[in-house]
This record gives sequence, C-alpha cells and structure tokens, in this order.
Amino acid sequence: MKKSINQQRAKNAFEQVKKLQENNNDSATRSNYVSYVENLPTMILINGLGQAMATLLAQVENDETDPHYLLYDHVQKWLCRDDQSAPFRGKKDLMEAIVSSSREEYIKAQAEALAYLEWLKKFAVAFLKPRDGKGEE
Repeated sequence: MKKSINQQRAKNAFEQVKKLQENNNDSATRSNYVSYVENLPTMILINGLGQAMATLLAQVENDETDPHYLLYDHVQKWLCRDDQSAPFRGKKDLMEAIVSSSREEYIKAQAEALAYLEWLKKFAVAFLKPRDGKGEE
C-alpha cells in the first residue's frame, strides 16, 4: 500500500535526522542544525524559498559537514527526489531548479518545503537538541 505524502515526508525527515545523529558526534553541529531548521520556515515565509536556500549556501564555508549545508542538502534531496510528487522531480541542483522554474512550480516547491520542514524540525528537536541539564542523548 502506498504511503501518503505526509507519511513520506515524515519517513524521509526521520531518516535524515537519524543519519545526522549517528554520523555526527559534534554537539555544536547538532545544536546549530537544530537552530537552523527551527528558523528556516520563518526565513522562507519572509524571503521566499530561493533567498532562504541561497542564504544557507552563502553561509557554508567549503565544508559539506557544515550544518548550513546539511540542512540545504536535506531540503534539496526532498524537493528534487525522483518521485511523481516532487516539485523539482529528478533535478540535480536545487538552486538551478528554483531559478529556472515557473511561478506555479516555485509556489508548489515552497509549500512542499514548508510541509517537509515541519517534520524535519520535529525530529531534529526530538533527537538532536540537548536536553535541559542532561546534555546529549
């Protein structure tokens, strides 16, 4: 039985956060990732998807383990996945897809990014955010 798009979002977000949790023991990276994922929806609503994603990329310092890049990559993989429901289906580069998309595609991608980020934020807070006075999980 096919999963709903919301179930697919949740599964993908869960997998991305669990990978980050397992592969990155740096508490600063985890903490920064949580902060960035908590703030990204507001950035998208204020500035639009393109500017918000460009801002993340601009803050990466040639390091694919940078939490800005990790978040950008998670959103890119979701929006550009090879699936019928993906707004930028099969595209390799999110920024290229954004700047070459129609208005309708852009609006769909922005709405999908916001829906995906709801799940990504919930799982990041649940699994990556340090607990009050208890440190890391």
